[in-house]
Amino acid sequence: MTRYGNVQVQITVQNGKITSADVLQVPMNDRHDQMINSSAVPVYNQEAVSAQSAQIDVVSGATFTWDGYTQSLQSAIDQAHL
Repeated sequence: MTRYGNVQVQITVQNGKITSADVLQVPMNDRHDQMINSSAVPVYNQEAVSAQSAQIDVVSGATFTWDGYTQSLQSAIDQAHL
């Protein structure tokens, strides 16, 4: 959760590895949110698969999304027992 709203990440795991990461929920309250999140979320999804962890770099201007994303991603990783 960010101060602007919830972020929910879903991962797909095959053979003990993250094969995809998808955002199910992200704040899109206004044009600013839409602009930032539409560019940052795909980067975060790619980085999650590459890193195989929640240790991913922040996209400039999307720090609040990054915070919510990494928290949700870590929760998904924990639930998958990775």
